Amino acid sequence: MDSVSGSSAAFAGTPVNRMQVCRAEYRAIGRFVEQLRPTRQCMKTLQTQFPHLPPSTLLSIFSQEYQKRMKRSMVRHHAPDVLKAYYQRYRSEAQTRPTAPLLLELANQVDLSPALLARLIVECFLEERAASVPSRHVLNNMLREPYLIPDLLLAKHVDAIGLEHEDLLRDKLRERNLSFLDENQLRVKGYDKTPDIILEVPIAVDGHLVHWIESKASFGDEHSHHTYLNEQFWSYCNRFGPGLVIYWYGFVSELDCQRGRGILLRDGFPSDIVTLSRV
Repeated sequence: MDSVSGSSAAFAGTPVNRMQVCRAEYRAIGRFVEQLRPTRQCMKTLQTQFPHLPPSTLLSIFSQEYQKRMKRSMVRHHAPDVLKAYYQRYRSEAQTRPTAPLLLELANQVDLSPALLARLIVECFLEERAASVPSRHVLNNMLREPYLIPDLLLAKHVDAIGLEHEDLLRDKLRERNLSFLDENQLRVKGYDKTPDIILEVPIAVDGHLVHWIESKASFGDEHSHHTYLNEQFWSYCNRFGPGLVIYWYGFVSELDCQRGRGILLRDGFPSDIVTLSRV
């Protein structure tokens, strides 16, 4: 505990740019989180230890670090009888309370991250439907694009994790009178893998051209960001040009190093937008 407290104190006097966290401080938070359990008190403890960071950022970091911890204990959650119990419980609840945030509730009850539980439930659904284990490619595609899940209610429950910030992004764009196409409109046009927003007229942010915007309702740590780069962001750049990624709960500041290659990071909707004229 003492070493972590010292690390926190060392960073207390360091200026923080909104919700950006340097790599060293992120590691200090991660070490501290290892000692915590997901209770109401744990967030108060985190806020006391790192008072200069917004509670939403600390919550997102805690969630991601806890998710990593859960991955290390997935053997227990992957036991066939446990998986069957989770799935049957979800299906039963879905029949009686279809509009409730069931995946979030169940995840909290069984001490598992919502994203990992969603993966397990979708995997069980596909096994039941096809009588075979789904490929990782198929499963990953459905989790990234819930509309691909051939069960409308399950698709809605999976999609509910993160939709709030996509709605916020669309509202911000409309406030600025910026014309755009969202994922649903792009699918109608035949695009299969797209960012959340394609701007019909590009904008400039910090002097960088932006053709597309991706919304991430999470904190951008090194592992998740590099995964997104390889699985999403670079392909968006190759297809649509340079773009903007918004990590609504902040990100490790050193990760914003790809501006020259077309990827700009922000922790909120930018206020310094320059609107370009339609050619």
